[in-house]
Amino acid sequence: MGPGGGLGWPPGPVLWFGIMQRASRLKRELSLLTTEPPPGITCWQSENQLDELRAQILGGADTPYDKGIFNLEIVVPERYPFEPPKIRFLTPIYHPNIDSAGRICLDVLKLPPKGAWRPSLNISTLLTSIQLLMAEPNPDDPLMADISSEYKYNKQLFLTNAKEWTKKYASQQKRASKALEEEINQSETSTKESIPQKRKGSNIFKKEKKSRLDS
Repeated sequence: MGPGGGLGWPPGPVLWFGIMQRASRLKRELSLLTTEPPPGITCWQSENQLDELRAQILGGADTPYDKGIFNLEIVVPERYPFEPPKIRFLTPIYHPNIDSAGRICLDVLKLPPKGAWRPSLNISTLLTSIQLLMAEPNPDDPLMADISSEYKYNKQLFLTNAKEWTKKYASQQKRASKALEEEINQSETSTKESIPQKRKGSNIFKKEKKSRLDS
């Protein structure tokens, strides 16, 4: 197709305008998310790819996700903002509306007529809506039937399980200790590599000293 048709490369004027408009909007959104992020939410580009983002949501204080850090993946489609971004949890979370693959059942993540996405919404709004869903699950529109049933009929068990998952998969303390452990391991490895002969010699010296004492 010729200019304006939107097929082939270089793109026609209409498609080119759409690409530039999308890029401009995403840059604006990311700038706002960096300078004025919603409370408990951070979002950034994944390896300089404008259409692949990462986000973190802190678990709310009055929820079973308290003190948890939850990582999310955001893929921005070519037709954004006329199509909603695809968002999923990378950190496992025990929740009626979020499945084991991290997919989220939320109306603003879907196009009408089933969903409530509108081009006037943005990534910040979506992340805030997900944060709210974490605090207030919707058991009547579940992705995980068993967890939904537990939430409705055995709330205490749901809270216990959700807290255990948060501690196991999203704990800040666990993340910090894991990072520290990796740092110590790296340090030990580099030390071993830098002085292998010295340690070997030291062991030989100790053996010689021991044999002299024995004799």
